[in-house]
Amino acid sequence: MPISPTKKIWMDGSLINWEDATTHVLSHTLHYGTGAFEGIRAYKTPSGVAVFRLREHMERLLRSCKILMIDVPFSVDQLCEATTDVVRVNELDDGCYIRPLVYLGYGEMGIFPLNSPVNVVIAAWPWGAYLGDEGLENGVRMKISSWSRHHPNSMPTASKTVGGYVNSSLAKVEAVKAGYDEAIMLGPDGHISECTGENLFIVRDGKLVSPPPSEAGALRGITQSSIVKIANDLGYEVGFETMRRDDLYLADEAFLTGTAAEVVPIGSVDDRLVGDGKPGPITKEIQTTYFQAVRGARPQYESWLTKV
Repeated sequence: MPISPTKKIWMDGSLINWEDATTHVLSHTLHYGTGAFEGIRAYKTPSGVAVFRLREHMERLLRSCKILMIDVPFSVDQLCEATTDVVRVNELDDGCYIRPLVYLGYGEMGIFPLNSPVNVVIAAWPWGAYLGDEGLENGVRMKISSWSRHHPNSMPTASKTVGGYVNSSLAKVEAVKAGYDEAIMLGPDGHISECTGENLFIVRDGKLVSPPPSEAGALRGITQSSIVKIANDLGYEVGFETMRRDDLYLADEAFLTGTAAEVVPIGSVDDRLVGDGKPGPITKEIQTTYFQAVRGARPQYESWLTKV
């Protein structure tokens, strides 16, 4: 989706003009991919704009950097404050998408990364539905990708690593060029892992099931954990089980979750309808509750919101 420029970006401790937030073409991460990022959303609520699960995202960002042996010169508290500053200064009162990025900058070249300078940026801009309003409402067409998710001994799957997303990009391009909306990726053992940037759930006999993130090579999702809490609060059992592709074909309902994607029904997988091909009742109930929670309409989830 296109980016709509805003006024300011936070870069290494200072708010600077959008057009001045540049880096050198010989920056280490541009060549070798060692870096980490997050995707965060802020929503309009009755009491003003609020960032959804901000602290959890920044904690995961620093965990990613620990895995990659990147020493970040800012604390979680500083990164959270910088994020609210960015949303506020850009007057994004109707909500926005937020992109924190830690990357290795200019000064060293070669595979060894640890002598490179560490740069940290946080940008925010208005952004709509990642998979489209039609997908949110009526469901998306999914394809099992020919590209496998990383083996955990090839790429640390608990880290949102910059270079690791080439894997996702290849799967996404393959799916879109074949006429689908999104791809589902299998782990090295052939079981379901995740989508290109989302976790997934199926509904089977009234129970929600999702692949176990660490075993499946998937990133442990913050939205995924939110959905588990919401589903439990609504009275649904949630389990983490190893899943095959035919579990998707035979599911009663299915949906994917992610900060960018939010909660999106899955209408079909490999041209096989999931259920009757329309968003199911459990999916719609969870989706509705999630959107109420992020927009401040469910007081029991207020702790997830950081007011700007």
